[in-house]
Amino acid sequence: MKADVVLRDMTDADVDAVTVMDQQLFSIDCWPRSMFVAELREPATRRYIIAEVRDGFGETKTAGYAGLMCLPPTGDIQTIGVLPEFEGRGIARAMLDELIAEAVRRGAMDIMLEVSSTNPRAQELYRRYGFEHIHTRPRYYRDGSDGLIMRLILPEISAHSTQEDPS
Repeated sequence: MKADVVLRDMTDADVDAVTVMDQQLFSIDCWPRSMFVAELREPATRRYIIAEVRDGFGETKTAGYAGLMCLPPTGDIQTIGVLPEFEGRGIARAMLDELIAEAVRRGAMDIMLEVSSTNPRAQELYRRYGFEHIHTRPRYYRDGSDGLIMRLILPEISAHSTQEDPS
């Protein structure tokens, strides 16, 4: 992760700003504010993060947000968004890295996500991580675009790899 990007857990204080960002990024497919509030109320199965960027004047700006639902053995990336002015700076990758690590910590064997067929930039990012397109939901989004279901199978972590070697 770049030194000027900081990831932190989303809090209730972030919901209004994230709701505005979601509207800007996803237009008619954005989430209502109540959905973000409800998601934050489920920490046993959810984790939402904020990406902040420090500018040259010491100011911190929210650049993106992302969320994971994990019901082992499957993790599901619920949302990931980066404001256009911050694209290309590794922010989406940093958030994706964190969500994948969180899914592993929570016992996931694979991770699912859905992406619009009209978002080739995101599709390419997910393919670079090893996600494979496994299903298409025709006209899934309100704008009429297809939803591409993608899956990443996580490497098995053996139980003994986390324990000390007795020899």
